[in-house]
Amino acid sequence: MLLRRALLLGAILGCLIFGGGCASDGGAPGATNPTIPSATAATQLRPGDSLNISLQGVPDPSTNAVQIDEQGLISLPFIGAITAAGTSTAELSQRIRETYLARKIYMSVDVSVSVTERFVYVGGEVQRAGRIVWTPDLTVAKAVQAAGGFTLYAKQNAVRLSREKSTYVIDVKLAQKNPSQDPRLVPGDSLDVPRSPF
Repeated sequence: MLLRRALLLGAILGCLIFGGGCASDGGAPGATNPTIPSATAATQLRPGDSLNISLQGVPDPSTNAVQIDEQGLISLPFIGAITAAGTSTAELSQRIRETYLARKIYMSVDVSVSVTERFVYVGGEVQRAGRIVWTPDLTVAKAVQAAGGFTLYAKQNAVRLSREKSTYVIDVKLAQKNPSQDPRLVPGDSLDVPRSPF
């Protein structure tokens, strides 16, 4: 009885020391990553987004490549700074058009706004921390791969995904084995890979 208890205790300690908890090795039956709600503002423009803004139907038609700055602003000819973050492309088009007309710079103007690049951010224990260009099929595991993969010290089963002021812990080892457990990312998401204590 004493021997059995000692063996059981040894197995539990081995799990905790070497596996960080046996149930989180990505292969435990029934293991799942949290269900992450869709971003309510996924279609809204954010700081860091790159845009093309086309002005047509005017004497000097142009296409302006701009990036939304940290204050949520873009700058356009003749009207200067205008707030872009927090709007959709359609709302921004309307805002720009109304500003040109209200300031009597143009009597008539057609404005179209298209997004050229959006980003997610990957930090912590990855080879190349920084911005990753967002695509509609980008998942947590793909974003880590795009950042060069994990470092030797990464805690792969506790990657933190931040979205709209909420944080979710993702087991990327599980996501790699089971694509249905690999959450899709939306622009503005942020991943942080913690350092393992072992």
